[in-house]
Parts: sequence; C-alpha cells; structure tokens
Amino acid sequence: MSLSQDSLENVLINFCRPLFVNKKCILATTCVGFILGLIISISLPSKYKVEVTLSPESGQTNNNLTGVANMLGLNGINATNQDALNSTMLPDILNSTPFILEMYNIKVQPHETTKSVLLSDYVVQQKAPWWIYILRFPSFIITKLSTSSSEENEDISLTIDPFRLTKEQTIRINAIKGALTSTTEGSMTIVSATFQDPEVAATVADSAVAKLQKYIIDYRTRKAQEDCNYLEKLCKERKEEYYKAQKAYADFMDANRNVVLQRTQAEGTRLQNDMSIAFQIYSQVETQLQVARAKVQEAKPVFAIVEPATVPLSPSSPNKKIIILGLMFLGFIGSSAWILFGKELWQSLRDTNKESNN
Repeated sequence: MSLSQDSLENVLINFCRPLFVNKKCILATTCVGFILGLIISISLPSKYKVEVTLSPESGQTNNNLTGVANMLGLNGINATNQDALNSTMLPDILNSTPFILEMYNIKVQPHETTKSVLLSDYVVQQKAPWWIYILRFPSFIITKLSTSSSEENEDISLTIDPFRLTKEQTIRINAIKGALTSTTEGSMTIVSATFQDPEVAATVADSAVAKLQKYIIDYRTRKAQEDCNYLEKLCKERKEEYYKAQKAYADFMDANRNVVLQRTQAEGTRLQNDMSIAFQIYSQVETQLQVARAKVQEAKPVFAIVEPATVPLSPSSPNKKIIILGLMFLGFIGSSAWILFGKELWQSLRDTNKESNN
C-alpha cells in the first residue's frame, strides 16, 4: 500500500515539476489573460434586459355564448374557439417582419435625455465594441465610395414597403428583431427587450406586449366582427322593410275604414301578412345580431400580466467577472498544456520533419 502511494506521489511530482519550473511563464500567461479580459469587458457596452411575463387565454369552448344562443332559440350555434393562433406562435409573431414594422416608428426617450427618437433611429445609434468598427471599416469605405450622399439619404427616408425593403431598412429591422425575444414556458409567455438604455428597454418591452395583445385580439375577433357588421347592415335593411310594410298596412286601413268590400278585406289581409312576415324576418335577424355581438366579446382573449415592465437598475450584461476569470483560466490551462504536452509534441514534429528532409 505504501509502495503504491509513493509511486503515485512520484508520478504527481514528476507531472507537476515542469509546471513549477515554468511558473513564471504560467503566471505571465495568466496575467495576459487578465489584461485581455479587462480590455474586452470594458469595451463591451452595458445592456439592460426587461422581461414581461403574461399568460394568454388558451382556445376553449365558450359555454357562455352557447348558453345565450340556446336561450335565444339558436341551437345551431357552436362557440368552440378553434383557430390557427395559439400561445406557441407568439415568439414567431413577435419576430415577424410585419410585427417589427409596427414597432419601427415608436418613440423612445433614452435615459437622462429630454428628446424622443424613433426606435429605428435609436438601434443604429447604439455603441459597439471598438473591434467591430475596425472590422466594418473596409466595407464602410467601399460603401461610401460606391454610394452618393443623395442616394444614402433617399435610402433612409423612403416609405417602408414590406414587399421591397431597402438595405438600410433591413439593417434596422434586423437590429430590432435581435433585441426582441419571446419564449413560452407552459402557459406563460415571456417577452424580453434588450437595449443599451434602461428606459428604452422598458418602453419597448411594454409597447411590444401592448401591440402583441392588439394583434391577437384583432386576429381572434376579425371574423366575428365581420359577421357582426354584416348582420347590423342586414338588420337595418329588414327593419326598414318592416316599417315600410307596417306603414303600408296602416295607411290602407285608415283609407278603407268603413269599406266592407271583399276585395278591400283581401287586400288588407295581404298587407297584414306582409307586415307579419317582415316582422318575423326582422326579429330573427335582430336575434342573430345580439348573438353575434356576444360572440365578438367572447372571442376577445384575456391577458393576465404576471410581471409588468419595469426600468432595470443594473445592466444584465456583460458579466465582467466571468469574462476576466474565463480568460485567466484559459491562459492558465493553455500555458500548462503547452508546457506539459505542446513542447514535446512540437519537438517531435520538428524532428520528424528534419528526418524526412534528410
């Protein structure tokens, strides 16, 4: 047992001896990792993330509307809410181009400023790390040389055509898409907005949820509202027809009050039947209209805001400690791996290369 322990200790000592001998190299590499991590963490702009948690109503059978329809004598109406829109589609809707265009021109007011700007202008004014500007410099020069100033101004000020977006509009739309995210966890939907300004992040998150609610309500109630509008028009026409038939019958009876001719009585009976039929049709359409109005109200989904948007007090990223410690760890592991394995492997490759050349 002691021999095995001694041999294990010898192996560990022999394994760690190169690290101890080259401790200055390892320390220098770790310090370089610390400096690089510090530079990167300082260069990355702070970002604030705002999350809004809501619970949208899921599709279900509207028993209340069915009861109203049965009470009014319309047993054929089934108010089952089966449409193509459900909570799992909310992330796709949030990142769709038509929805982003709704967010394109909302006004935001950055922190510690008194002037409001459009969201599409703010996203291109955000800061970027210094190396991004270096990487973009060649393409920026090429674009400036190939595009005149008048064309560039026209590119930004053009009216947005979703079918044919310009390059500048596409850049801004993609920037807004990257800042807005949505995830679904069970029955909960979390809408997130990440920007470099806390006020902007809270404003955009709140506006996105409001527009998302309006989009879903419009989608759910569109068909029911169209039916309701049609029945309102039809009810108005049938009401006018009933009043017209009623007036014709009343005028005829007033004009022939003391007439006992059979022909006159038959004409009066016909006008009375026309008035009764017009009233029955008008009454049925009016009943259908009341059900349609109830259906519009039932079709509106209910959104429970579990966690509203609030202005964050501290940035969510970057995590400077993780960046610095991560690069220091990479420096330590990289230098240690080079000392233990890299040198020997590199030397063997060089010796093999020399032998092959000789």
